[in-house]
Amino acid sequence: MKKLQAKQAGLRRRHTRVRGKVSGTPSRPRLCITRSNANIYAQVIDDVAGKTICAVSTLGPDFKALKKSGATVEGAAALGQLIGKKATTAGVKEVVFDRGGNLYHGRIEAVADGAREAGLQF
Repeated sequence: MKKLQAKQAGLRRRHTRVRGKVSGTPSRPRLCITRSNANIYAQVIDDVAGKTICAVSTLGPDFKALKKSGATVEGAAALGQLIGKKATTAGVKEVVFDRGGNLYHGRIEAVADGAREAGLQF
């Protein structure tokens, strides 16, 4: 268990460091990504007002209709396109990216690329 606890502590430490530098404003909200082994969650958050503008996850009906898995890079890219479309319909064009302490690699990178393809700028 020590290895798992050390891994979780490192993730928490990196996430705290990222959140110290990244904050969402009304003009440029924060695109927050949370990842587990099987699923990915994405939210566009205005930290000043404390409100979530839009959110998508691999467990939602929009994603399930695509028949993709949240544990793959292809599924993550599809989720990025979904959050990008939802954010642009909500009137958000620019965001600041919060990788949630995870490395910018694999599924996290795929979500970011999918959101960029859908029209978000960051």
